[in-house]
Amino acid sequence: MNLGSDKMAKYIVKRVLMALVTILAIASLTFFLMKAIPGNPFLSEKNPPQSVINALNEKYGLNKSVPEQYLIYMGNLLRGDLGESIKTQKNYPVARIIKEMFPTSAKIGAIAISWAVIVGVLLGCISAYYRGRAADSALRVVCTLGISMPSFVVATLLLLWLCGAGKPFPTIFDGSNWRSYVLPCMALGFYPMCYIARQTRTSMLDALSQEYIKTARAKGLLTRKIVLKHALRNAFIPVLTYLGPQIAFVLCGGFVVEKVFTIPGLGKYFVQCITNRDYPVIMGTTIFLASFVIIMNLIVDLLYKVVDPRINLAKED
Repeated sequence: MNLGSDKMAKYIVKRVLMALVTILAIASLTFFLMKAIPGNPFLSEKNPPQSVINALNEKYGLNKSVPEQYLIYMGNLLRGDLGESIKTQKNYPVARIIKEMFPTSAKIGAIAISWAVIVGVLLGCISAYYRGRAADSALRVVCTLGISMPSFVVATLLLLWLCGAGKPFPTIFDGSNWRSYVLPCMALGFYPMCYIARQTRTSMLDALSQEYIKTARAKGLLTRKIVLKHALRNAFIPVLTYLGPQIAFVLCGGFVVEKVFTIPGLGKYFVQCITNRDYPVIMGTTIFLASFVIIMNLIVDLLYKVVDPRINLAKED
């Protein structure tokens, strides 16, 4: 193994160790924040007798002190045990809940982020190439509007305009019907698409002003080849930075979008568990999301080297 490979291996090991520490810190912070909120998951509009609440607290270990609960949970977590649901799906393993809910969210998220990247990069290149013209102005207005609108507004508008009797898309999500995926994927990918388009435009304008682009033009290269092969490659690096956490959030489910379209995914279930104060599910989903974000960031860091071989990730300070 050469020196460069050794440095890269050390870099990856360092990032993995940092990721583990970060996950433990997030788990600890989430745990204590949940415990700081007053109330009890077993209280509702029709409160059960105190004896029942005491029995439930004892069953799930909620009668112990917060430090004791923390040590027990972290010990189980280090063994790979995320616990069991205490309210939403009583006594159902959290790991199994995530395993069953995540595929639906991931499928919608993968479609959403795919079209967002393709369309966003394409629109960004067009906007940069036609800078100052009507096409550039129109795209900038659309992208600014898309970034300003929350995802629940986009989802609600699509639901009102395109769902229902006599309209092309169903109001109730059906995983076996492709039409059920169209609007959620549009709503979930609209904001990333607009943001990517703006980032691509800014990066592309900077790349097109570089000396190597002027040299390529002087050599008589086709404009399409200059834009796609030379300028876009360098302009895509800021987009990659954004895609790391964004892919993780989209694949794990758009919380509000899934709620609006009644999609039985991880995002909707997570919101429901927060409302029910289902501590183990909240903890498990938060740790899963944090781990996914960290993994995607690591992958994006490694992709920098693919996009631009001049970048030295393993360079020592």
